[in-house]
Amino acid sequence: MSVVIERSSLEVGGTRTRLLQAGPADATEAVVFVHGNPGSADDWERLVGAVGQIDKRALAIDLPDFGETVAPSRFDHDIHGYAGFLGQALDELKVERAHLVLHDFGGPFGLIWALAHPDAVASVAEINTGIAPGYHWHFFARIWRTPILGELFQTFTNRALFRFVQNRVEPRGLPREFLDRMYDHYDRRTRRAVLKLYRASSNMGGVSKFLIQALAPRDIPALVIWGEADAYLPFPYAYCQPAAFPSAEVHVLPGSGHWPYIDAPETVERLLVEFLR
Repeated sequence: MSVVIERSSLEVGGTRTRLLQAGPADATEAVVFVHGNPGSADDWERLVGAVGQIDKRALAIDLPDFGETVAPSRFDHDIHGYAGFLGQALDELKVERAHLVLHDFGGPFGLIWALAHPDAVASVAEINTGIAPGYHWHFFARIWRTPILGELFQTFTNRALFRFVQNRVEPRGLPREFLDRMYDHYDRRTRRAVLKLYRASSNMGGVSKFLIQALAPRDIPALVIWGEADAYLPFPYAYCQPAAFPSAEVHVLPGSGHWPYIDAPETVERLLVEFLR
């Protein structure tokens, strides 16, 4: 059975964001895909379609200053700013209960939203993201967080360097089409947003501790998928997730990197669909 992915836009918080949607458009319960950095709604195209095929509403948006969405005036490029924007989008889409599917920085965005709307969270699927007690910033994050150095690095990152860096740390490599689409969206606006976001995110260990304390008592149904060769968020963090989600189902994928839904798409699709069913 094939499913049509509807591509449209949505007015949220003073800007217009792209929307990918499949399944019953009027359902008040939805599977909500939240991308990270660098990323966009495009990341989720395959999984949005797969979820639509099991007759569940699936949707993905571009977050402010990612993809093709321009941040509204005075937008706060921090975890709370993005969590707030996600909440506004779900209100506009009339989503009352959400199955969150999170990747990379989409993890903190989605989990902070979940704290503010605990009764609206039906489940959480974390893909290479989640709580990270004692986390130390990866190499590129340290560059982005450093004034002047971060700006220089962003200025001189061209397409060839972007492809080289990503494929050097990805054990299976990433499709050129995927990398080029990601780079096409990695414009000046997005590069500035990345610097602001990482510089506003100082105490990720403290955030993780807070999330554990708040989420664990609720025991939200959770799926954890992690690439064993993730160069940015090492795979042992996968086994930390039950601290926040005691009944979590954890899967570490051998040979997969930071984007397992790209380098192991069939496996990730199967695990997610089985979990949602």
